[in-house]
Amino acid sequence: MQTVHTLFISAADPRDGMAVRILFLCTHNSSRSQMAEGLARAIAPADWVVASAGTDPRGVNPLAVRAMAELGIDLRDHRSKSLDELLHQPWDYVVTLCDDAHEACPVFPGGRNRLHVGFPDPSAVEGDEATRLQAFRGVRDAIRQWIERWIPSLDRASA
Repeated sequence: MQTVHTLFISAADPRDGMAVRILFLCTHNSSRSQMAEGLARAIAPADWVVASAGTDPRGVNPLAVRAMAELGIDLRDHRSKSLDELLHQPWDYVVTLCDDAHEACPVFPGGRNRLHVGFPDPSAVEGDEATRLQAFRGVRDAIRQWIERWIPSLDRASA
């Protein structure tokens, strides 16, 4: 089950007229945040900047790559990035996808809106490969449904 919490960090917009910038965060930047990045890039306007990072990056999970390939989204060239790499860039939306990243997420000097949308960790599912892949598909689909509702609701003027 997903949870959604929104924290508006700042009302000022020194970036008027610039593309919307979204950063997805998760602990390892291996599954949920990578899938969210791929989905958002596929759905958002082409000029938007979408990235993902982790508080403790560990590499992109091959099952996340497979689950996304089923939708025609290629994550093979993605890499896990540390939050430190992106911390001082301006972000309109910083979206945490797991409770650990939400609690560890620092204040972003350039961040305007912080959201937490919790999804279960598909890499925590045990079992054979088919069982684990099905877990990735389920989380992928839940993230996709949320992004398909969220992205169109964003107004560039309020970003």
